[in-house]
Amino acid sequence: MKRRKFIKKGVLSAIGIGLLSGVYSWKIEPFWLEFVKVKMPIKNLPENLIGKTLMQISDIHVGNRFDWKYIIKSFEKAQILNPDIVVYTGDFVSYENHKQLEQLTTVMKNSVNGKLATIGVLGNHDYGKDWSEDDVANSIVEILKSSNIEILRNEQKKVQGLNIIGIDDYWGTNFNPKKALSEIKSNEANIVLCHNPDVCDLNIWKDYNSWILSGHTHGGQVKPTFLHPPMLPVKNKKYAAGQIELSNNRTLYINRALGHLWQVRFNVRPEITLFELSKV
Repeated sequence: MKRRKFIKKGVLSAIGIGLLSGVYSWKIEPFWLEFVKVKMPIKNLPENLIGKTLMQISDIHVGNRFDWKYIIKSFEKAQILNPDIVVYTGDFVSYENHKQLEQLTTVMKNSVNGKLATIGVLGNHDYGKDWSEDDVANSIVEILKSSNIEILRNEQKKVQGLNIIGIDDYWGTNFNPKKALSEIKSNEANIVLCHNPDVCDLNIWKDYNSWILSGHTHGGQVKPTFLHPPMLPVKNKKYAAGQIELSNNRTLYINRALGHLWQVRFNVRPEITLFELSKV
């Protein structure tokens, strides 16, 4: 009898822990935002930008899969930090139909904007069904423009001596990295925005030797302790989250995403990154 009671208690405990973990992964961690602070040394950074802050927001995924009022509340928290530059690295929507354009318009009325500039790139979900609907991408660009967010589509923008280069999405219809990188000067300060980190492995970078800011992976959303995330939407499974040193002195940073495709996270909290600019 004692053995049976012991086994019964063990089974009930296991069930209880499973239920608690399920509730936590569904109701708590997907909305438990973390502000991650990172030092960002940049070659040739102008003196006037030393100590300035650059905020990265990625993968907000406005749509029907979770309550996007959480995104608005997160924006309100981010605004308090008063960043100098804000960059958005794609996947503004989880597109199903034109309803998401209305939802995005509502959300982005509360967008976080930088004192010096607010810049972004598109992600694959911003291209609609099968990542092939140019009209959806163009509509999103216009919505963001009305919120003073400039989307770079294989082009660059200079912000007080810092070149911010935006590569359009790898899976979308307008991917043209050679055009985006064609005007980079190695004796200037540069940062690249690129939604999908797999682009880092393409033979397109030449002598580029600075930062690349990406999203796309959501950190896998579920990460067993001491193990790699089992599901990542990239070829290079090393590209999960955080800071990764690459060849030719490039530094990749993958944001874990503010939103999510499905309302589940475990050991991968949603993230907004705050970089402090410094000179190498």
